[in-house]
Amino acid sequence: MQLRLPVWMGIAALVLSACASLQPVETGQKMIGSPQSAVSDTFGKPTETHQLADGTLRWIYSKQPYGYDVYAADFDGSGKLIAFRQMLTEAEIYKAQPNTWTKRDVMERWGMPREPIQYYPLMKREAWSYRMYLPGYVPAHFSAYFDDNGVLDRTMIIMDTYGADRSRSK
Repeated sequence: MQLRLPVWMGIAALVLSACASLQPVETGQKMIGSPQSAVSDTFGKPTETHQLADGTLRWIYSKQPYGYDVYAADFDGSGKLIAFRQMLTEAEIYKAQPNTWTKRDVMERWGMPREPIQYYPLMKREAWSYRMYLPGYVPAHFSAYFDDNGVLDRTMIIMDTYGADRSRSK
Protein backbone atom coordinates (compact mmCIF):
# COMPACT_ATOMS: atom_id res chain seq x y z
CA MET A 1 0.00 0.00 0.00
CA GLN A 2 1.43 3.31 -1.08
CA LEU A 3 1.08 6.42 1.07
CA ARG A 4 0.28 9.59 -0.76
CA LEU A 5 2.18 12.85 -0.42
CA PRO A 6 -0.40 14.55 1.88
CA VAL A 7 -0.20 11.62 4.29
CA TRP A 8 3.62 11.80 4.35
CA MET A 9 3.44 15.54 4.90
CA GLY A 10 1.05 15.00 7.80
CA ILE A 11 3.35 12.41 9.35
CA ALA A 12 6.35 14.73 8.93
CA ALA A 13 4.46 17.60 10.58
CA LEU A 14 3.48 15.35 13.49
CA VAL A 15 7.07 14.20 14.02
CA LEU A 16 8.38 17.78 13.84
CA SER A 17 5.73 18.92 16.31
CA ALA A 18 6.69 16.14 18.73
CA CYS A 19 10.37 17.08 18.47
CA ALA A 20 9.56 20.74 19.09
CA SER A 21 7.66 19.95 22.28
CA LEU A 22 10.16 17.37 23.59
CA GLN A 23 13.40 19.12 22.59
CA PRO A 24 12.52 22.74 21.86
CA VAL A 25 16.07 24.16 22.10
CA GLU A 26 17.55 21.51 19.83
CA THR A 27 14.67 21.89 17.37
CA GLY A 28 14.94 25.69 17.39
CA GLN A 29 18.70 25.67 16.92
CA LYS A 30 18.36 23.35 13.92
CA MET A 31 16.05 25.97 12.41
CA ILE A 32 18.65 28.79 12.46
CA GLY A 33 18.31 30.64 9.14
CA SER A 34 14.63 29.71 8.76
CA PRO A 35 11.93 32.36 8.21
CA GLN A 36 9.51 33.47 10.93
CA SER A 37 6.72 31.48 9.29
CA ALA A 38 8.63 28.20 9.79
CA VAL A 39 9.27 29.01 13.46
CA SER A 40 5.60 29.90 13.94
CA ASP A 41 4.51 26.68 12.21
CA THR A 42 6.77 24.67 14.53
CA PHE A 43 6.30 26.43 17.88
CA GLY A 44 3.02 28.29 17.45
CA LYS A 45 2.23 31.87 18.32
CA PRO A 46 4.71 33.48 20.75
CA THR A 47 3.44 34.67 24.12
CA GLU A 48 5.23 38.03 23.57
CA THR A 49 7.21 39.86 20.92
CA HIS A 50 9.82 42.56 21.51
CA GLN A 51 11.74 44.79 19.12
CA LEU A 52 15.20 45.07 20.67
CA ALA A 53 17.37 48.19 20.42
CA ASP A 54 19.86 46.45 18.09
CA GLY A 55 17.10 45.74 15.54
CA THR A 56 16.59 42.11 16.56
CA LEU A 57 12.99 40.93 16.85
CA ARG A 58 12.58 38.59 19.84
CA TRP A 59 9.72 36.16 20.19
CA ILE A 60 9.20 34.88 23.73
CA TYR A 61 7.66 31.47 24.32
CA SER A 62 6.84 31.34 28.03
CA LYS A 63 5.74 28.14 29.77
CA GLN A 64 5.18 30.10 33.01
CA PRO A 65 3.61 30.11 35.57
CA TYR A 66 3.40 26.32 35.88
CA GLY A 67 6.26 25.42 33.58
CA TYR A 68 9.92 26.16 34.15
CA ASP A 69 10.91 27.46 30.73
CA VAL A 70 11.07 30.69 28.79
CA TYR A 71 12.43 30.36 25.25
CA ALA A 72 13.58 33.21 23.01
CA ALA A 73 13.59 33.09 19.23
CA ASP A 74 15.62 35.99 17.80
CA PHE A 75 15.18 37.18 14.21
CA ASP A 76 17.36 39.50 12.14
CA GLY A 77 16.05 42.41 10.06
CA SER A 78 15.16 40.10 7.16
CA GLY A 79 13.03 37.86 9.40
CA LYS A 80 15.47 34.94 9.58
CA LEU A 81 16.00 33.06 12.84
CA ILE A 82 19.46 33.86 14.25
CA ALA A 83 19.18 32.34 17.77
CA PHE A 84 16.91 30.09 19.81
CA ARG A 85 17.61 29.39 23.48
CA GLN A 86 16.24 28.75 26.94
CA MET A 87 16.37 32.03 28.84
CA LEU A 88 15.91 30.80 32.41
CA THR A 89 19.43 29.57 33.00
CA GLU A 90 22.01 30.79 35.47
CA ALA A 91 24.19 31.98 32.58
CA GLU A 92 21.37 34.18 31.23
CA ILE A 93 20.43 35.44 34.70
CA TYR A 94 24.02 36.46 35.45
CA LYS A 95 23.88 38.79 32.43
CA ALA A 96 21.40 41.01 34.32
CA GLN A 97 22.87 44.40 35.22
CA PRO A 98 21.60 45.83 38.52
CA ASN A 99 21.44 49.63 38.65
CA THR A 100 21.42 49.70 34.83
CA TRP A 101 18.62 47.49 33.55
CA THR A 102 15.00 48.56 33.76
CA LYS A 103 11.76 46.60 33.78
CA ARG A 104 11.83 46.75 29.99
CA ASP A 105 15.24 45.04 29.86
CA VAL A 106 14.01 42.23 32.13
CA MET A 107 10.78 41.91 30.15
CA GLU A 108 12.71 41.66 26.87
CA ARG A 109 14.90 38.89 28.33
CA TRP A 110 12.37 36.74 30.25
CA GLY A 111 8.98 38.15 29.32
CA MET A 112 6.39 39.49 31.70
CA PRO A 113 6.13 37.40 34.84
CA ARG A 114 3.16 35.03 34.96
CA GLU A 115 3.41 34.76 38.76
CA PRO A 116 1.72 37.58 40.71
CA ILE A 117 3.95 40.66 40.98
CA GLN A 118 4.82 41.34 44.61
CA TYR A 119 5.58 44.68 46.27
CA TYR A 120 7.57 44.79 49.50
CA PRO A 121 6.85 48.16 51.16
CA LEU A 122 9.62 47.97 53.77
CA MET A 123 12.22 47.36 51.06
CA LYS A 124 10.36 49.63 48.62
CA ARG A 125 10.95 46.97 45.98
CA GLU A 126 8.75 45.30 43.39
CA ALA A 127 9.56 41.65 42.66
CA TRP A 128 8.96 39.72 39.45
CA SER A 129 9.29 35.97 39.87
CA TYR A 130 9.89 33.16 37.39
CA ARG A 131 10.04 29.40 37.98
CA MET A 132 13.19 27.68 36.74
CA TYR A 133 15.37 24.63 37.15
CA LEU A 134 18.87 24.76 38.54
CA PRO A 135 21.37 22.21 37.22
CA GLY A 136 20.25 18.69 38.11
CA TYR A 137 16.60 19.73 37.64
CA VAL A 138 16.37 21.32 41.06
CA PRO A 139 13.24 23.52 41.10
CA ALA A 140 13.90 27.16 41.97
CA HIS A 141 12.48 30.66 41.69
CA PHE A 142 14.32 33.50 40.01
CA SER A 143 13.28 36.97 41.17
CA ALA A 144 14.15 40.39 39.81
CA TYR A 145 13.71 43.29 42.25
CA PHE A 146 13.05 46.84 41.06
CA ASP A 147 13.25 50.13 42.91
CA ASP A 148 10.41 52.65 42.73
CA ASN A 149 11.92 54.10 39.53
CA GLY A 150 11.68 50.72 37.77
CA VAL A 151 15.45 50.13 37.82
CA LEU A 152 16.72 46.62 38.55
CA ASP A 153 18.08 46.58 42.10
CA ARG A 154 19.09 42.91 42.42
CA THR A 155 18.33 39.40 41.27
CA MET A 156 17.94 36.33 43.41
CA ILE A 157 17.64 32.60 42.82
CA ILE A 158 16.01 30.60 45.61
CA MET A 159 15.78 26.83 45.62
CA ASP A 160 12.24 25.52 45.93
CA THR A 161 12.67 22.84 48.60
CA TYR A 162 9.20 21.42 47.93
CA GLY A 163 9.60 21.47 44.17
CA ALA A 164 6.71 20.18 42.14
CA ASP A 165 5.60 17.80 44.91
CA ARG A 166 3.62 20.31 46.96
CA SER A 167 0.41 18.31 46.63
CA ARG A 168 1.93 15.18 48.17
CA SER A 169 1.18 14.68 51.83
CA LYS A 170 4.24 14.65 54.05
